[in-house]
Amino acid sequence: MDELYFLMDGNVTSKIEAELNRLKDESNAKAVFLLDKNGQIISSSKDTEGYDKTSLGALIAGNVAATDGLAKLLGEKEFSILFHEGENEHIHINLINQKFILVVIFDESTSLGLVRLRVKKTINNLTQIISSIKNNKTNNGNKPIFEDITEEDIEKLFQGD
Repeated sequence: MDELYFLMDGNVTSKIEAELNRLKDESNAKAVFLLDKNGQIISSSKDTEGYDKTSLGALIAGNVAATDGLAKLLGEKEFSILFHEGENEHIHINLINQKFILVVIFDESTSLGLVRLRVKKTINNLTQIISSIKNNKTNNGNKPIFEDITEEDIEKLFQGD
């Protein structure tokens, strides 16, 4: 799990949610999600109750992993943008810093061009938010809560010693 989870506070969570909501509104999308590379939902825009977030996250992470394998086969570093066009709904997927996945679900009421334009701005803003978290961590001397736990500690825990 990425250390971002351990460093997020209410203020950071609010900033991320505000960015996702702004993207949803400005692009006229149906839903926006921020995931980690494992498919865990970090945050989502408003009005996402109708989506099975667990399944969506897992399938998108699998899709990104499969596409990563294809990129490597073709000698590419990665394919940072994925797009799936359906009859009624479309999914635009962007990798952020090779650690996070930004997902935009939209329909015919908007265009791929508008989504891509708004996603660029959102990625820049999210990257700044994530950088500020890491900078605050470095400046405050904070560290992830599990950093000091060793494999030996885990083994002892499960052995009952």
